Amino acid sequence: MLISFVIFLLLIFGFVGFCISYVRARFLECMRFKMHSRPYYYGWWTLLLTVIPAFIFLVFWNVGSAVYLEYSASQAVKMSIIHGIGIENHDIILEIIRDLVKIIHHFEGDLMTISYADIQEQLPKKFGLLMEAPGYALKVARSWYFSSKKLQFIGSGLCFIIALCGFIFGIIHVSPQQRARNKVERFIIIGLVCASAITVVTTIGIVISILFQTVSFFQSVPFLSFFWGTIWDPRFSANGLGGEIGQFGFIPLLAGTLYIGFVAMLFAVPIGLFSALYMSEYASSRLRSIVKPLLEVLAGIPTIVYGFFALMVVGPFLRDLSISLSGGAGFIMAHSVLTAGLVMGIMLIPFVSSLSDDIITAVPRSLREGSYGLGATQSETIKKVIIPAALPGIVGALVLTASRAIGETMIVVLAAGVAANLTFSPFEAMTTITVKIVNQLTGDFEFNSPQTLVAFALGMTLFILTLLMNIFALYIVRKYRERYE
Repeated sequence: MLISFVIFLLLIFGFVGFCISYVRARFLECMRFKMHSRPYYYGWWTLLLTVIPAFIFLVFWNVGSAVYLEYSASQAVKMSIIHGIGIENHDIILEIIRDLVKIIHHFEGDLMTISYADIQEQLPKKFGLLMEAPGYALKVARSWYFSSKKLQFIGSGLCFIIALCGFIFGIIHVSPQQRARNKVERFIIIGLVCASAITVVTTIGIVISILFQTVSFFQSVPFLSFFWGTIWDPRFSANGLGGEIGQFGFIPLLAGTLYIGFVAMLFAVPIGLFSALYMSEYASSRLRSIVKPLLEVLAGIPTIVYGFFALMVVGPFLRDLSISLSGGAGFIMAHSVLTAGLVMGIMLIPFVSSLSDDIITAVPRSLREGSYGLGATQSETIKKVIIPAALPGIVGALVLTASRAIGETMIVVLAAGVAANLTFSPFEAMTTITVKIVNQLTGDFEFNSPQTLVAFALGMTLFILTLLMNIFALYIVRKYRERYE
């Protein structure tokens, strides 16, 4: 029985319990009993008792079953190798067995009589499995398949037994003394806490996993030569052939990241803030109802679209413009900091405008009316009242924008290129940290080589950089925050 089908039946079972408990609570209310909670709380409590414990059991059962079957197959392969039946490569055989388990249900009617040679004739035609495997692989896969069916059947049965117990318990305890509302609300709070814990644990797990690989990288490359190096030349070597370690100078990547982000912010921040002020303070409600949704749509355009726009339109235009201005010798490259910053700024304008508009609109109306009552003009009200009141939120919006600019990849790849140059000219090509992370992780290279592990060091550095930016933004917000009673 498929897990999705079991979950679907659990939901139906829980819905039936909800209806029965709700009707029972309504009946008790009609009988003049003073119920502690509203009837639908009793229904929700029964539904939760029916679905949640059974679902948790189902998840743990399936995870445990998968681990058990994997371990059993691995032990069977090891025993066959020990007795001289198999070959030495344990991992390859186990991978072939996994592939056989995935497709073996197509031959379910002949599983007890079919041989590996019979399946081998059909596999390349149907599934493209061209790898050879020892004869016992089918035997292990067959045992895995039947055991998984048996465990799945047992788990489904136990799951429905647990659901039935919760179903009966919830219906029986529909009574005036049952504090159903408190229990449902407590369960919701527990769910919210678990969701928050999952977010925190996931973040910690990501940081720890990156940290371990970063430590491995710095065991091969000196710490100071990475952070103070000015030359980026990883010198990839073919898999298994060794080669030179190369130079991993971080400064060109950091300079390119900050430079391109700075140019993008120069375009995005003034235009975005001015458009937000116009939309919130000067535009009519009709114009706002038209332009505001358009800005939301523009903010959702994929960055690859902006990247192609930079590659096909903006870059060639700036190059041709520089040629015409200089009389034949162009001084702006098609792939340059200016191209990437300009297009990234265009991408960030809706982002800045939408966030700032929401923040400025949220300023209390009473502040505006009080300013007008004291004789201030609209421009004076904006400068002296609205902007100071919205400043903490605007700073937060700008930090989000800067983080978005620093983390951008596709626009930089297509508009600025991948050359790790160290220059102060916005008319030349540079690259960013995120682009090099992608470059170092692509290709057929050893995972434990410095050329690959440097991507994790770059990722950890980028994480720390954005974290420091957020801390600085919090400091600025707290320093300039004004409280309005």
